Amino acid sequence: MASSPSREVARRVFAREFNDATHMFKESDDELAPRYSLLPTGRRANRVFVVGTLTETEDVGQDSEIWQGRIVDPDGGTFFTYAGQYQPDPAAMLRELEPPEYVAVVGKPDTFETDSGDINVSMRPESITVVDEAVRNRWVVETAERTLERVEAFEDGGEYATMAREEYDLPVENYRQVAVEALESLDTERAESTTG
Repeated sequence: MASSPSREVARRVFAREFNDATHMFKESDDELAPRYSLLPTGRRANRVFVVGTLTETEDVGQDSEIWQGRIVDPDGGTFFTYAGQYQPDPAAMLRELEPPEYVAVVGKPDTFETDSGDINVSMRPESITVVDEAVRNRWVVETAERTLERVEAFEDGGEYATMAREEYDLPVENYRQVAVEALESLDTERAESTTG
């Protein structure tokens, strides 16, 4: 039997689905058990991998530095990432980067409830790397493929698809549309760059 990997695979996900993933859960009562975000397409995610345009950074900390980064994907969806003293390298990146910049982020999903009772979804970054447009475009294609695979598998059921049906009143078709629109946005960019 193969030993299990020490880190969970980082799921590729577009911002719209990530922000809809408001349900967090653990598989056991163990205090150290990993927390998972339940993706509306019926997969669990302990870590995510996103690439987009870092459009702004801000120190939102009260007593100590907590850097917020706003990252926009090609569909116009926004990821918010927060790094403080426990994420020194990502915090330093957010402090030093001058937006706009393409960045790749690996991080853990997190949620918090606002005073009005809304659930906001964000990411605690493990790493932030500056990338180029080619890397961003490849991420879009691969994320669209993974999203479409999850949408197809959702129809077949499974433990997390069943859980997603119970937790979310969201048509899974929404995410197929997001994937298609993201791919179309790349085609539009390419057409504009060849004519411009």
